[in-house]
Order: sequence, then structure tokens, then C-alpha cells
Amino acid sequence: MSEEHGQRREIRSAVAYQKLMGRYYAGAKSAGKDGRKVAWITSGGPVELLHCFDVIPVYPENHGAMCGATRMSVPLCEVAEERGFSRDLCSYARGDIGSAITKGGPIGGLPRPDMLICCTNICGTVLKWYEELSRLFGCPLFILDTPFVRGTSSEHAIAYVEEQMREYVAFLETHTGKRFDEALFEEVAAKSIRSISLWREILACSEHRPAPMNCFDAFIHMAPVVTLRGTDEINVYYEQLLAEMRERVQAGISAVPEERHRLLWDNIPIWYEMSALSGLLASLGACLVADTYTSAWTFEQVDVADPMRTFALAYTEIFLNVNLERMVDKAVALAERYSAGGMIMHSNRSCKPYSLGQYDNAKAFTRRTGLPVLILEADHTDSRQYGRAQAEERIRAFVETLV
Repeated sequence: MSEEHGQRREIRSAVAYQKLMGRYYAGAKSAGKDGRKVAWITSGGPVELLHCFDVIPVYPENHGAMCGATRMSVPLCEVAEERGFSRDLCSYARGDIGSAITKGGPIGGLPRPDMLICCTNICGTVLKWYEELSRLFGCPLFILDTPFVRGTSSEHAIAYVEEQMREYVAFLETHTGKRFDEALFEEVAAKSIRSISLWREILACSEHRPAPMNCFDAFIHMAPVVTLRGTDEINVYYEQLLAEMRERVQAGISAVPEERHRLLWDNIPIWYEMSALSGLLASLGACLVADTYTSAWTFEQVDVADPMRTFALAYTEIFLNVNLERMVDKAVALAERYSAGGMIMHSNRSCKPYSLGQYDNAKAFTRRTGLPVLILEADHTDSRQYGRAQAEERIRAFVETLV
């Protein structure tokens, strides 16, 4: 057994990750000087077409997560609240509206958008959020509406979204002055599908015991698949990360030394508590091996031969746009694949589509698997909604009950 066997070691690829995301944000911030346009887009929005028109995609939700992780979200939320935005609204929305007003945040605010792309597949809040941004910046807004999926998507629903994808193309032609290149779209689509496939393989490495990475690692390294899918840069990076994860599997290098318990995570991370929760769970020998959040960017039904339809289907059936039964099906499948012994659910005050129904989902999950569930109440970036001492006490008690 090697000296490193079973020991925690930092992921080497994190250095490449930091450089990749640094170049991305630097490019976005300097877009105006380079004559390129910037689009703010929702995390579940179809980004591939933006790359076809050489438009730089920027994600307010990713920025919101950065603000949360650096504990800069609350003052930005308060700016929005002082302008009349309710504290009950998503803290991503409040924080990014506050940042747009003040240019606050870890990178000095996001670059001014030339256009806004809003896809309704993640929540209803984004619709009003982006309408407010459109008024604030005086820029055009495209809304792509995805019907809610109960069971499976109908042919009518897929055709409806595919037609909107073509309207999206027309919108981009109008606001960039460029013509749509079908061959380029197929090339970008192939790269995007490759990105998604690589990310799926990276996550699958944690099926191995001990897991070479945990969900806290995945929460960080998922950023490229959200922001850069469809580009060469992300595929080079994910090939490197995948190779490293496979090396760790072979060498027995674990995310959590002395891994004893394997758990699932449900919902968006509690960004400002990542370090504390990671350290606590590791001290208890508990590893978060899979989650419903990062796996949302592992589209299963993809066909590079028909990219317009394949993305219409993929973006319609994103995790937050399906019924509770399918959410439970996914959690059960993850528990089986990753040999999990329980699940922690983040009852997230900000994300209603993710959190409403969780108590029913928890009961259904336990009924089908026999595994226990812990529900923690918090908010993904607003730390005013979280009690660390109580949460840590409940986590310790939960882990003690695990077999």
C-alpha cells in the first residue's frame, strides 16, 4: 500500500481550474474592448447558440454563488431589499441585483450585458428577475419557455421548445448582426455533448470506494460545465480532471480519509458553509459521494445528429422542471449507484422549486430504500437564514445513527 493510500490530497487540477475560470471572467470583463457582446443567461439556459454567435455567456447565478462563498452576499441582498425587493425572494436574485447597482462582489460586479437570455426551466423567479435586469440595463430580453414535465415530455412540448430555439436564433441574428451557421452549431453541439459526457464520467468515479472526490469538490468543479460547455477549453480541462480522478481511484486516494459513511446531498450547496460542512463531515468519516445538483448537467438523452431537438428535450427535462416522482426516482437511482447509506437534504429558503415537496420526497425515498434522511434548513447564499451550531449538532446526531 502506498504512503498516500486512503489519505486526503488536494486535487492537482484545481490550479488549472482557477486559471480556466480566471481567463473566462477576464475575457467577459474585457468583452467591450474586444468588440464582443455579453449575454447574461440563466444557468439552465441553452448556451450553445451563444457560442455560435461569438457572444460571451455570463451567469448571474454563478456570480451569486461566488458572492455567497466569499460571504459577500448579505450586504448585496440588503441593497436590493432597501430598493423594495422582498427578503422572501431568491438570494441569488437579490444579491445580483444589489451587485448590478453597486458593482460589488468578489470580481467587482459582472460586465454590463448587451442582451439577456432567460429560460424558465429552473424557476418562475428568473422571469421577473430578468425583466427587472432588462429595465435596469435597457437591453433586450429573450424568454425561452419550457413546459413543466409530468412523467415524460410530449412530442407537442418538445416541438414547442424547438420552435422557440429557432426564435432564439432569430433574436441572436438581430442583436449581433450575424447569420446563423448550421455547421458551426453542429460543431459546438458536439463539443457541448462531449463536455457533458466528460462531466458524467468524472462524477461516476465516486462510485468507487473510497470516493476520489466528494460533492464539495464537485460543487466547485461544475462551474465550467455550466459556463463553458460547447468550447474546447472545457473539454481539455475535464479530460485532465477525469485522468486525475482515475489515478486517484487506482491509488486509493480518497476525498475523505477513513471513509466510513457514504451520503447523498439534495439541493444547491450552502455556499458560505462549504468549508465548515466539508470539515465536519470528514471528521465524522462521512463522504458526500453524489448529489442531485451537479448531476443536473449530465443530460442523458443527447443526439449530435439533431442538436436543435436534442437541446430542446434536454433543457425541457432539466431536474427542476420535472415532477416530484421523477425527483425521487433520481435520488433512489443515485443511492443505488453510489452505495449511499443516507441522504442530507438542504431545505433551501431561496429555491422554492427545489425545496417544496422535499418532506414528501424524503418519506418516499426512505420508503423505497430504507435509508434515513436529514433535512437542514438554510439558504444558499443568505447566511442570515442559517444556524451553524444547531445544524452541526443535527449532522453529528444523524451520522451517529448510520450503520
